[in-house]
Amino acid sequence: MGQDSIKLEVKNMTKKFGDLHVLDDITFNVKKGEFLCIVGPTGCGKTTFLNCLTHIYETTEGSILLDGEEVDLEKHNIAYILQEYSAYPWLTVQENIQFGLEIKGYPKDEIIKKAEATMKLVGLERFKDYYPNKLSTSMLQRVVIARTFATDPELLLMDEPYGQLDIELRFRLEDELIRIWQETDTTVIFITHNIEEAVYLAERILVLTNKPTTIKEEVLCDLPRPRDVTSPEFIKIRDKVTELIKWW
Repeated sequence: MGQDSIKLEVKNMTKKFGDLHVLDDITFNVKKGEFLCIVGPTGCGKTTFLNCLTHIYETTEGSILLDGEEVDLEKHNIAYILQEYSAYPWLTVQENIQFGLEIKGYPKDEIIKKAEATMKLVGLERFKDYYPNKLSTSMLQRVVIARTFATDPELLLMDEPYGQLDIELRFRLEDELIRIWQETDTTVIFITHNIEEAVYLAERILVLTNKPTTIKEEVLCDLPRPRDVTSPEFIKIRDKVTELIKWW
């Protein structure tokens, strides 16, 4: 990995809440445009991990650099998608997607142009005047994804966004996410407790240990897309990650 291809550089990230030692000396890099998944045992601090990356929590020790500069939410364009669907109920689909652009002060004509392009990307053009209470779960998540990608984030963090969905819907949204990621070349860090989901999405998986959490191993996922969850190669990686996550 050449130095010029590194988007995010995490050095010795450590987080303690009083006597509780959650993250322990975590060091890794993320390449520009990479899709990285994070997995680990339940309660290992995966969400704390993301919150430290954005400085929502200040780290106890270590540095987090984006394009060589310390992460600053006022300067850097970082987006965060959570498990809950955060479409604003009082805004239409188009107004929801335009919201982030308006907050960032884009010119009006550019806001409309970007919103229309993003709605087309996720297949929501026909629903642009709908309110969230008229949308399916799948469409609600598309609105959130479209609103996020419309602002061209430098780094997209996703915290188990599909955790509550059934398998068929989850696969559809995962495929959509991969398609948008490939078209936009956004750098993505995706946290999940679902090992199969991680292998399906990721170019690389970081497997975390139990608390105090550190990186147990990196697993490369260089499988062709679209991925076949029944292929021997897929099953081999899935089984390897499953074995690594067993900490008891």
